[in-house]
Amino acid sequence: MEVFKWLNDQLLRMDWLAWLVGRLVEDGFGMDLAGRSGASVHFFIYDVIKIFILLAVLIFSISWVQSHFPPERTRRILGGMQGFSAKVVGALLGTITPFCSCSSIPIFIGFTSSGLPLGVTFAFLISSPLVDLASVILLASIFNWTIAIAYVLLGLVLAVIGGMLIGRAKMEAYVESFVMHNAVLDTPQEQLSSRDRLQFSCAQVSDIFGRVWVYVLIGVGIGAAIHNWIPAAWTESLLGQNNWWSVPLATLIGVPMYADIFGTLPIAEALVGKGVGLGTALAFMMAVTALSLPSLIMLKKVVKAPLLALFFGIVTFGIVLIGYLFNAYAYLFI
Repeated sequence: MEVFKWLNDQLLRMDWLAWLVGRLVEDGFGMDLAGRSGASVHFFIYDVIKIFILLAVLIFSISWVQSHFPPERTRRILGGMQGFSAKVVGALLGTITPFCSCSSIPIFIGFTSSGLPLGVTFAFLISSPLVDLASVILLASIFNWTIAIAYVLLGLVLAVIGGMLIGRAKMEAYVESFVMHNAVLDTPQEQLSSRDRLQFSCAQVSDIFGRVWVYVLIGVGIGAAIHNWIPAAWTESLLGQNNWWSVPLATLIGVPMYADIFGTLPIAEALVGKGVGLGTALAFMMAVTALSLPSLIMLKKVVKAPLLALFFGIVTFGIVLIGYLFNAYAYLFI
């Protein structure tokens, strides 16, 4: 147990990096770590470097696994499954795609146009931005493994139930016709060499870094401001765990924003540090990643208003419920 704790502290939380950044801030910049400015600079530098290191390792590893599951192979796997099991597999496949909600929509279109049931494709669309393998590690590095595992399990449950409800609603008529009749090439899977997979994984790291680095910097910057400059009493009065409205409010605040889970985690960390309920902070994070306004606008181009409203309602209700559950049982996780 002590060995596991040491590995967790050094490899995930990177205590060694926190110490090095502390020396840089105090000795190099001449700032007091106990002061607001020094603490903010330390928070920013430490979290940015830690998240980027973890992202590089995780995206490379996930992309290597993903190279074995191109869209056509995924379609063939799902095409042979029906009912509940198909929704579960669709949700699980979303966990190996480190994409934001906007990036998941083209894959959703491909799956739908190839004839996969609507419930399966929506299970994928919900889980892909909300839950991925990288989020498990990043959550564990910021909070702990119990919270990380519970978050992922509840996210998968939401994706599966959401897919089942949308599938049973029989709303295929509310998918735009160009999606249902889009041609799909059924080409055989290429036999990739190790060098091909290496190049693919490095390209994925470069591509995803290029899309998320701004959001990481903004998220960590906001987190540093919340952590050291916004009074705890003000934050707690607005989003405190004892306020019944905190979870729905955090969810609504998250919808207009757009960021990956990588950029919202530092904000969630800072909110919890200011006394905001764990469930409230996680609800905010889930709303930003799964219900961002840009992704809803993109989705409106491929599905009609009734189906979009059903999707938004199911995911919003699920996020709020998960937020309340985490707040009610926070003592089990912290």
